[in-house]
Amino acid sequence: MNHNAFTFQTLHPDTIMDALFERGIRVDSGLTPLNSYENRVYQFQDEDRRRYVVKFYRPERWSAEQIQEEHQFALDLLGDEVPVAAPLAFNNQTLLTHQGFYYAIFPSMGGRQFEADNLDQMEWVGRYLGRLHQTGRKALFAHRPDMRVKEYLLEPRQVFEDCVLIPASLKDSFLRAADQLIEAVMGQWHNRFTNLRLHGDCHAGNILWRDGPLFVDLDDARNGPAIQDLWMLLHGDKPEQRMQLEMIIEAYEEFCEFDTAEISLIEPLRAMRLVYYLAWIIRRWDDPAFPKNFPWLTGEDYWRDQIATFLGQVKALQEPPLQLMPIY
Repeated sequence: MNHNAFTFQTLHPDTIMDALFERGIRVDSGLTPLNSYENRVYQFQDEDRRRYVVKFYRPERWSAEQIQEEHQFALDLLGDEVPVAAPLAFNNQTLLTHQGFYYAIFPSMGGRQFEADNLDQMEWVGRYLGRLHQTGRKALFAHRPDMRVKEYLLEPRQVFEDCVLIPASLKDSFLRAADQLIEAVMGQWHNRFTNLRLHGDCHAGNILWRDGPLFVDLDDARNGPAIQDLWMLLHGDKPEQRMQLEMIIEAYEEFCEFDTAEISLIEPLRAMRLVYYLAWIIRRWDDPAFPKNFPWLTGEDYWRDQIATFLGQVKALQEPPLQLMPIY
């Protein structure tokens, strides 16, 4: 692996400008970086005042086939009138290359932040998630992975074992807490669900509002259970979450059937996200952007808090799952 490419040390502004110029786009505004740790994403305006976003994919994360599947899913959704940010084609290609980097160009689609506490907006999102999954059920990804405990729990456990960021005085306690959490998840995880193509990272930050929801950033798209695209929208205490989930599912089912048995996977999926996210930061630590944006990983207090978080999630897994109100 070219380590300098992996950490974007060889991706300079001139490199980006040259890549765009090759596609007939002259940047007139400079490049404004957008919030993305995994990739490098920039907004800009061309000489005709058209606004674009260019996304350079982190090398060695996804293969060309996997990125093309992400693009095809976005185009499938667009064809089914699901509002999503989809890449532009140049000579019939959406996946572009320049100096060893994969990249894609998107139209810049502004919008307001999705208001997670706005029940009307949440109902709209539920409806459009039903439509998104209606498209997602038509085919599965062939190259992108399924959601599975190996990637989300077992491989991160090895990352923790090898991690030098964890203070020596806390490492045994941290690993014990991680093992307890993994054991609790493994006791509840099952594969008795219909696999479909998912957004994969459908939290409020990946939804814009422009007379309705606009879904952005399919970078984590993969096969998995429908509930994965619903549970991250829930917040507040259990009664609030139950009300939100009921509203989302009712709107969702206007377009797509939902298996309520998947509700039992919410807490396992939450735990898997906790473990995977922490391992992801550790894996990216050589990228200068990560120590700069996550400086607290070098302090003991963070790891004590993380132990408490893992053990708290073990307790959550021991509680009964959310129950929808019965319909008479």
